[in-house]
Amino acid sequence: MSFTSGRSRWSDIWLVTAARGISTCGDFLAASALALALQSAGASGLAVSGLMLAATVPLAVLAPLTGRLADRVDSRLLLVLTGLGQAAICLALAYAGQPALIIALVAALAAGLAITQPVLSALVPTMVRADDLPRASALNQTAGTLGALAGPALAGLLVGGFGARLPLLLDAGSYLALVAAGLLIRTRRGGRRPAPATVPGPARDLPARDLPARDLPAPAWRLRRDPLLVAMITTLAGVIGAVGAINVVEVFFIRETLGSSTTMYGLVTGSWTLGILIGSWVFARLARRLVDDGRMLVGYLALLGGCCLMILLSAAVPAALLLVPVWLLGGVGNGGANVFDNVLLARRVPEAARGRAYAALGASVQGAAMVGYLLGGLLLAVAAPRVLVAACGVAGLLVIMLVALPVTRAVRAERAAAATRPTPAADPAASVPAADPAASAPGAGPAVTGAEAARPGAELATPTPSH
Repeated sequence: MSFTSGRSRWSDIWLVTAARGISTCGDFLAASALALALQSAGASGLAVSGLMLAATVPLAVLAPLTGRLADRVDSRLLLVLTGLGQAAICLALAYAGQPALIIALVAALAAGLAITQPVLSALVPTMVRADDLPRASALNQTAGTLGALAGPALAGLLVGGFGARLPLLLDAGSYLALVAAGLLIRTRRGGRRPAPATVPGPARDLPARDLPARDLPAPAWRLRRDPLLVAMITTLAGVIGAVGAINVVEVFFIRETLGSSTTMYGLVTGSWTLGILIGSWVFARLARRLVDDGRMLVGYLALLGGCCLMILLSAAVPAALLLVPVWLLGGVGNGGANVFDNVLLARRVPEAARGRAYAALGASVQGAAMVGYLLGGLLLAVAAPRVLVAACGVAGLLVIMLVALPVTRAVRAERAAAATRPTPAADPAASVPAADPAASAPGAGPAVTGAEAARPGAELATPTPSH
């Protein structure tokens, strides 16, 4: 599906990795600082959930628009302008005092994330050969994980000593990493760098790089036509909707029920993120060997089930320190699931439509997360945090049980379709091999991945399976 046909451009991968790590650290630093500041000020669970909804609604609502922007507008332009805008918004957020203004600024910050997430996710597969995609995805995941690991821990230290303003100022500076990445990355997509493809008519044998963008037909890809991807996204959204309340409940569970400090809060939430880091590399090796997408989807389901089981077990711990190994194991499953869904999406979606595909995935995840946040805020008024943590784990496992049969059917349908599909040698209409994207524009590199995220950021640092 339109990976680069030449050598993988690892210099660009490392630039994306650095930018994502720095910006994600700033995102989680700010998100954790705001949550801790609200809790320390005596805010209710509904107030915390309201803040998280402000950071989530734009990611879900704007996905149809931002996905098309990621596919049609130059990735460099989007990264530079959005990064500058987010830095300015976060600078204003550091000095905002009114709750209504804070919520509005958080929503604006999330609107920027709705643009940069599909842009970066769609860029990565075009930088590497297909065989290198699991490793590139693991590197990208590692960057987000390390950033998310450091962010809450730094927030716990800085909020206690300096208040919430300093973390927000640091977050404003972190967005400049996106600007630098946009300027330095040679791989570009969108704009007038169309994906390699063939076109009908007299020029059908010419690669798309030789044709102006206005002469190319619109991509025909539709998500609903791929039962395997529909099953994957439905499963992820269902699980996140079931366990999403944990993102609101966790600060009260760790700080109040278990009587822990802000520093311990950062350590505990960081353990899940450390597990994501480990799981990314462990399962990246497996993803490279899993050429059968159906088997990968079944493994994906098992990993999400493991995450939900760890959440259920965490409700029984008597002390916050004992949460560390439980959430570490949950994070391992989360990291593996993130690699699997990135690889599945990149394999099965044409390059020209990947921005829309990643935006659709993000919208489904964020929409489901909103349900969890709202439920978390409401249920905290009538139930104890420990009970709610257990309920999240049970609900997630029930979702896995409910989707097991539809997922199995989707896998069988995929294999049946593959068995009847003509081979390239027997198909006279098979398209010519994709041209080398590196030649798509002089000096521009190849024409031009987590879900990341329930909070402002690319990955979750809390026990919610994500992208």
